[in-house]
Amino acid sequence: MGALLELEGLEAFYGPSQVLFGVSLRLEEGQVATLLGRNGMGKTTTVRSILGLVPAWRGSIRFAGQSLRGLAPEQIARLGVALVPEGRQVFPNLTVEENLIAFAANRSKSPAPWNLERIYELFPRLKERRNNLGHQLSGGEQQMLAIGRALMTNPRLLILDEATEGLAPLLREEIWRVLELLRQNGQTILVIDKYLERLLALADWHTILERGRVVWQGGSAALRAQPELWRRYLSVEVTPR
Repeated sequence: MGALLELEGLEAFYGPSQVLFGVSLRLEEGQVATLLGRNGMGKTTTVRSILGLVPAWRGSIRFAGQSLRGLAPEQIARLGVALVPEGRQVFPNLTVEENLIAFAANRSKSPAPWNLERIYELFPRLKERRNNLGHQLSGGEQQMLAIGRALMTNPRLLILDEATEGLAPLLREEIWRVLELLRQNGQTILVIDKYLERLLALADWHTILERGRVVWQGGSAALRAQPELWRRYLSVEVTPR
């Protein structure tokens, strides 16, 4: 498999303050990878740089071999990058179905693209609520809608920023079920989340950020075998299996 996303030496600023210091990562086609780290360590800024929302000051960002530096966010989206943003950000005055249809495209040129029927099969609750406005949905339903909306673009790369944040346990399990199904179907995914045990089971590769720098990268088995990394960089106590 070839690299779908490559970051090399990425540096980024917010005003005069440097936030990213030489971040590098590589995401293969069909792979699931994570960005890990405590709050404020640069995870979301890395995602925003990929999406063109924060300009890269130095370094390279390449998607399917094409440089993303200097491209507008809408151009990057059309190349096949979709975000499920922190906070969901569904359109409150559109119905569920209108939220989904508004983003419909086949950017990956899939022979079996995501459409309304498939989204409703994935999230039956959305079908039940298809005529409800966005602001009438629960937080969990809004999260399902945000994921469905991203999938309706048929992205080559799906990025999720804290997709299970603030959800009740049963709804979190529903999101993890969907992510596992997407992984099995070969969807390339980059995910930020705090539920580390679930990420170890889901993802192939992990990158830990500390104050805007990559401090560790490796697979799930290697990360599980080094609980000192969890304590030092993620403030989590873990008993290795």
